[in-house]
Amino acid sequence: MWVASEAGLKRLPGDTPRVRLVDYEINAIDLFDEYLLMAPAYAIPRLLVRNGLRYEDVALWELHEAFAAQVATHIKALQDAKFLKEKAGVTAKLGSFPLDRLNPTGGSTALGHPFGATGARILSQAVKELAAMPKGSWAIVSICADGGQGTVALLRND
Repeated sequence: MWVASEAGLKRLPGDTPRVRLVDYEINAIDLFDEYLLMAPAYAIPRLLVRNGLRYEDVALWELHEAFAAQVATHIKALQDAKFLKEKAGVTAKLGSFPLDRLNPTGGSTALGHPFGATGARILSQAVKELAAMPKGSWAIVSICADGGQGTVALLRND
């Protein structure tokens, strides 16, 4: 995986697969008032709305599985209009979450989430998968950490 500027990309062969970081959001929740590891569920809808996207527009979802119940809780929250409006501050209709696009080659529970390298593992997995998809495909990479922190990235296969 290469991280490069436009000038750096011009030095690579033209057929090198490219995935672009389009947008991201980092946030945190108050663990005394919210549920453990839920910060990405707040960030994902805001990131999508900011970029004019719905769940169905995203071809690949790489969500960190700190544990299986955490991912199930995220999906429930992402489809709950009350959560979206009252917690995430989003009123847009985002649709149904596409479960068939979630961690298609296995998530952190199956593949592991190495201490200090979870983000690198998930991001590199998403870049590899997205680069093999048709041009213009979108991906969301979501990581929860330290109980109340979350980072979400929006990627595009250009």
